[in-house]
Amino acid sequence: MRFEPEGGQRSIGPDGRKLVPRARSQAPAFYRMMLGEWEVTALCDGTVDVPFDALLSGMAPADVQEIYGHCGEGLPAEISINAYLIHTGSQLVLVDTGAGELFGERGGGELADAIKLAGYLVDQIDVVLLTHVHADHSGGLTIDGKRVFENAVVHVADAERQHWFSAEDEANAPAHRKHSFPQGRASLAPYIDAGRLKTFGGRTELLPGITAIPAPGHTPGHTLYQLQSGGQRLVIWGDIVHSAQVQIPHPNVSIKFDSDESAAAAQREAVFQQAADEHWLIGAAHISFPGLGRLSRDASGYRWTPVTYSRRGL
Repeated sequence: MRFEPEGGQRSIGPDGRKLVPRARSQAPAFYRMMLGEWEVTALCDGTVDVPFDALLSGMAPADVQEIYGHCGEGLPAEISINAYLIHTGSQLVLVDTGAGELFGERGGGELADAIKLAGYLVDQIDVVLLTHVHADHSGGLTIDGKRVFENAVVHVADAERQHWFSAEDEANAPAHRKHSFPQGRASLAPYIDAGRLKTFGGRTELLPGITAIPAPGHTPGHTLYQLQSGGQRLVIWGDIVHSAQVQIPHPNVSIKFDSDESAAAAQREAVFQQAADEHWLIGAAHISFPGLGRLSRDASGYRWTPVTYSRRGL
């Protein structure tokens, strides 16, 4: 077998044999695991490049560059956009919806294909839980202003809904965050109009075994979701971390996407402590797909250990 040279200039090799073209693409991605009696499927909506040296706060850009260089990585860094689909036996529950059309060619928009590849269809989803309303978490709710998940009820913290529909909050937001307000309203509006948006306040058991845990800072209504089945627990923590390379060893470092950077840093430290002490299994939105792993303490702070790939127990 002969392979196509870079750029694909030739179709026939020097020995006269036909060259095999490179595929040059990844397949939609999913990863399945069991949580007690529940099936949990991690879904990849794609990836996006993030210039962390320009966006992280609390660490000098040169130090961010040094950390990534030490890892053998460059900047901007390519990060995953992860969502999680839970089959409880009676319902299909999706946590976050990816970016949909909102990132354009920058990335994302692959969630529906990943759901289909995993064996489901978007109209089979009963419940959507939003960790928050940033574009890469709620953008997949709609396409061309229409509901993607036509049969689903969407749940979001009341503080989150109020924030993105507040003219005062929008007026007071810095320039680099203003675009998120019309985007968030556009994503939620079709579900509001259809009577399919529900809000909650405080720590709330939304469904049997699924509890919403307030974690404000990144956004005013940022929420963790704790899933419990058969004595096992998974906590889907949304945007507690954007840069695993920097923020896990340095949880005091925030990002300019945060509505309140100091509150987000304090929230991250509190979540890290509890996650390490209680040995949470974590589902992370932006740690390399499938974003599943655990935190533990080491001499310098915290360490992330990804789940071991397994084909057993499904």
